[in-house]
Amino acid sequence: MQPRFSIPILAALIVLGVWLYARNTETPKPSAVGGTGPPILVELFTSEGCSSCPPADRLLEKLDAQPYAGAHLIVLSEHVDYWNHIGWIDPYSSAAYSQRQNHYGDRFHLESVYTPEMVVDGTSEFVGNSYSDAREAFAKSQARPKVDVQIKDLQIKDGKLLARVESAGLPAGDRKADVVFVVALSHAQSEVARGENAGRKLTHVAVVRRLDVVGSVEAGKPFSKDVAFPIGRDVSPSNVRAVAFVQEAGQGRVLGAAEATLGQ
Repeated sequence: MQPRFSIPILAALIVLGVWLYARNTETPKPSAVGGTGPPILVELFTSEGCSSCPPADRLLEKLDAQPYAGAHLIVLSEHVDYWNHIGWIDPYSSAAYSQRQNHYGDRFHLESVYTPEMVVDGTSEFVGNSYSDAREAFAKSQARPKVDVQIKDLQIKDGKLLARVESAGLPAGDRKADVVFVVALSHAQSEVARGENAGRKLTHVAVVRRLDVVGSVEAGKPFSKDVAFPIGRDVSPSNVRAVAFVQEAGQGRVLGAAEATLGQ
């Protein structure tokens, strides 16, 4: 016998079903309390030649708006180059970012790297369009103590980005860690003419243009260094952001991070 429901009960069941669907497909929303708290580094390995990457690019844009309460999400979009052979050369891609992803692949014991892949604080990796996995990784990173990292005196002069990077010394017992400095475009876009995303207009945030190890920090020894990187005279200063982070040698756990723009 088929169950029979009254109209009010049926309506309630429909509402419940809609609520459950919305809960399981939740996307982040901007929050007034996001952006404060310990920094969490979020790296997205992506490509304009990958048809499954645009949803992850959109998620990274939403994360950049700081939807997660109690932490400051520092996002980076690293475009790999191994999709360039299928018809579209990603203008933001670099073999250096593919190599960085391969190092993570080795650390996480993956059979092969893939896009889109998100890596949080160098300790968690998952498919880059999964906000539920991202929140789980954020909660784990949020609980860990972080080393204080700062970017000071950020400026652009004669086509170069200049800054001073400072980090507190590592806690006693911690091994030496790398100090990494990143120059990124806050916003970028492309009209893709060929490949899997042909005909689409793609937008990105925090697109990495340089990622360099600028030194190392040890237990009990603060780090400070002036850095200078050419960025070209055609780049608008208002579209540039700098990120610095301290990461365990061997591309391990991210111990601290900071970001700055010329507008701050």
